[in-house]
Amino acid sequence: MPRMLDVSDEVRAEIGDEEADRLLVGDDAPRSYDCTSCRTPGDPENDRTSTVLFVGEETAVLAFAHATCIPSQVVSVSEEQLQGAVRSITGDSPASGPGAGAPAPQNVPGGQAVLGITSGLVLIGGELHPALVVEPTAPIARPGSDGPGDDFLPLLIEQGFIPVTDTSELPTLLGGWSVLLAAGQLHAVLQPGSEGGGQVAWWQAHQALSVTDGWRTAVQKTQRVLIYAAPVGSIGQQPREDLLRDALDKAAAAGKLVAAAMPLAGTPGA
Repeated sequence: MPRMLDVSDEVRAEIGDEEADRLLVGDDAPRSYDCTSCRTPGDPENDRTSTVLFVGEETAVLAFAHATCIPSQVVSVSEEQLQGAVRSITGDSPASGPGAGAPAPQNVPGGQAVLGITSGLVLIGGELHPALVVEPTAPIARPGSDGPGDDFLPLLIEQGFIPVTDTSELPTLLGGWSVLLAAGQLHAVLQPGSEGGGQVAWWQAHQALSVTDGWRTAVQKTQRVLIYAAPVGSIGQQPREDLLRDALDKAAAAGKLVAAAMPLAGTPGA
């Protein structure tokens, strides 16, 4: 009997009391699973296990994770993204290439630019921290603006990102934002919805982005991801993490870098 299985109130509300109770008594719970976050094996009879419900426009998928990786929760994603997560969870699609230097863009509403994402490890205070570096492919104009200016950093600062002058300092936690890591791959960066609604995707991968084993190990330890953002042309696609750190240092020195720390998928304060 999987007594260590956790079904949160929001998951119960989505799947119904009958299905939730069947999970708790073991009728529908797996005997073993691969954690939807870290992809290592789990056993709901011996490991504290979370139920994680991914909800799209037309489809919902129930997954399982170590409670130390992700708490039981409902995560809203696009239908396309959910299908990608299903393929990742079931192993029906091949993994993409290494995380460091691999772009995974998303169209930016109201503009012609896309956001590129690079994953890497950043050494701060003698500890390796999982990081994502965001850089658009073109200047980002403020919605409604006709000017050619680049408002990418001011817009992020208005959202709570902090200008970086020294990359040896740990960015502060940004409330309401989180990073969605599912099936051991990066799927989205989530931001607070409007008018107190649920989280929505600020950046979303067209195809789930693989990260390195070292990156996953670091995020399991810290339970937070550092997000660095810079205007177009400030960072570039660096082939090595030492070069990526050099580029971050130069962007910070030039006043072209902002940052924030974010918990894993909807775990505020985790």
